[in-house]
Amino acid sequence: MLKAIVIDDELYAREELIELLKETAEVEIIASCSNAVEGLQKVNSLKPDVIFLDIQMPQITGLEMLSMLDPETMPHVVFVTAYDEYALQAFEDNAFDYILKPVEPGRLSKTVKRLKSSIAKRDYSGLLQEQLELIPCAGYNRFILVKPDEIEMAFSDQSGVHVITNMQSSTEQTAGCSLSLKVLEEKTCLIRCHRQYLINPTAIREIKLLENSLAEIITCNGSTAPVSRRYLKALKDRFSLS
Repeated sequence: MLKAIVIDDELYAREELIELLKETAEVEIIASCSNAVEGLQKVNSLKPDVIFLDIQMPQITGLEMLSMLDPETMPHVVFVTAYDEYALQAFEDNAFDYILKPVEPGRLSKTVKRLKSSIAKRDYSGLLQEQLELIPCAGYNRFILVKPDEIEMAFSDQSGVHVITNMQSSTEQTAGCSLSLKVLEEKTCLIRCHRQYLINPTAIREIKLLENSLAEIITCNGSTAPVSRRYLKALKDRFSLS
């Protein structure tokens, strides 16, 4: 049975699609979400086989959310859309599946059958953004959309990925991020300085050299990040340091 997450900001459309998927007896709904930020968190934690994703959503659209997923681990994506046939044809040309709103049970059944028989990853490269314009984060009982150039550093620990922005002091609580360090490294201005740390080059105030070919970065806001031997040479070369 396919494990699925339904992501749509319209409650009625979301509930209707869930009921139709249950009627196929081929899909288990493991979560439903009303926005892309919540959807990213559920996708990363629950690892579904497929997500049924609305395109037109506030703040972060379905297409933007797609670009925020790790290409190596992303599930199958079925767009649920009210776009006209010309837009739908564009999705088909990029090997996307789609369902037109209002959802027809017969069309949905065909999609589920194709999903079950599909064993190869779909090619989403035609629609993926090369660089992300906003980074979804959570903190202080709210969702926060951060511009990449506002981030001083990002790091991971047992509780997930966190970011520190240039508007935070070093003593303030960090914001949790729904994206992996790999996606942040590939699709933002952040560079790797440690296996668990990324840094914004423009936020570096000082690079303090330590023993054993290690180093430490101090940012403009006073936050610190370790630099491992593996990345120290590249960091020195970037800034022409001897």
